[in-house]
Amino acid sequence: MQYITFTQLRTKTNNFAKALKKGEEVKLVRRSIVVGRVIPDKEIKIKTINAKKLQAKINKLNFPGITLQEIDRRYKAAIMKKHGQGLS
Repeated sequence: MQYITFTQLRTKTNNFAKALKKGEEVKLVRRSIVVGRVIPDKEIKIKTINAKKLQAKINKLNFPGITLQEIDRRYKAAIMKKHGQGLS
């Protein structure tokens, strides 16, 4: 079990996250008083993706194929519309 202050929580978020990933309980301290505890979630669910089904859905949408030049042209037009002619 670890103790962490509010200041450490703001400045050392990575350490806090690592402790939770390890399954450690962390007590939260404010002004030398334990005000709460953070317990890691035991049921971490990772959703898997079926790549073939995803590709089939993308193909079903039938998006038009565009070239890199067309992408570049559309990007430049959008930037000019948003920021104006002062951009070079």
